[in-house]
Amino acid sequence: MLWAEGHTAPPPLDRNEDGNVLPPEGGWQGSLTFTKRDLDQRYADLAPKGQVDLVVIGCPQASLEELRITASALRSHMEMGRRVPDHRLWVFTSGENYALAEADGTIELLEEGGALLLKDTCPEVTPYNRSKYNHLLTNSLKAEHYLTSGLNRLPTSVMPIQDCVAHAIDPSLSTGPVPVLTPKAQPQHASAKQHQTGEASLTGSGLRSQADFTVRGRALVTDVPITYLGYVNRDSGVIEEPGHPLDGVAIEDTVLVYPKGSGSTVAPYVLMGLIYTGKGPKAVVNRDICPLTLPACSLLGVPYGHGFDNDPCLAVNTGDTVEFRRTPDGVVLEVVERVQP
Repeated sequence: MLWAEGHTAPPPLDRNEDGNVLPPEGGWQGSLTFTKRDLDQRYADLAPKGQVDLVVIGCPQASLEELRITASALRSHMEMGRRVPDHRLWVFTSGENYALAEADGTIELLEEGGALLLKDTCPEVTPYNRSKYNHLLTNSLKAEHYLTSGLNRLPTSVMPIQDCVAHAIDPSLSTGPVPVLTPKAQPQHASAKQHQTGEASLTGSGLRSQADFTVRGRALVTDVPITYLGYVNRDSGVIEEPGHPLDGVAIEDTVLVYPKGSGSTVAPYVLMGLIYTGKGPKAVVNRDICPLTLPACSLLGVPYGHGFDNDPCLAVNTGDTVEFRRTPDGVVLEVVERVQP
């Protein structure tokens, strides 16, 4: 359970005489203090350094409040006779929020001011014309994380909405060469894997949407979650995450074994794209049921299993030949031949 003071419902815990929440039995699992000073420092770190080519609002889609704040900021410039040149401001939102904003006049104001509205998509999965757009400015720290990752690899700066609109209106507010994107420091993911020998047969649960199957192939195994959006190359299927045990390894034509997916809920679309182009796995085995992986496997008929009696991430080695099959009671993952260390 995550509790964020002032943002989520109060935790069901006792308080002391000063009204402060007392730790649960066993203590807090962890805590994070993030202040306005910390936020201001992040804005300073990510402020534009070089010419901004395009401003994008919304991640994955702007809320109704964000649409109204953007329109209000734009209106203050329009009252001075200025508007966004060359559609330098792209605003991403959902179809539902678009309809609500259209009803109250927000959409009309944004479009009159020169903004381009995009529905039911997001800046992270949008293909950009790199002959025109090589440095983005956004209001979203999350968007910066994904836009600078493997998905687009675009230099991206971050500012509050009002400043983003100002930069969209006046390109001269940012000058200089386009910044060079440097690799971010990535955590070195801890792995508990050790080489296994001997027989192994694991039973787990399958999907009701899938009929009988039997798949035999080479296992590709990690005990670290896989982040599809941004860290699995959507063309080659190669994991591109420095610090990950499988960094630089392709998932193509493997029985892919990992705990679960992580990151954005766009992950199923990345995995589906790889499966469509023949760059995906022939089967997926998760330790935990994974809403970021399961939909792609269910829709495209890739054999899938989860909830095994033993952790498959530790019981199977990369390179083992395995057989994965559906049974009347669930699924079975069996090691046919062990790889030599």
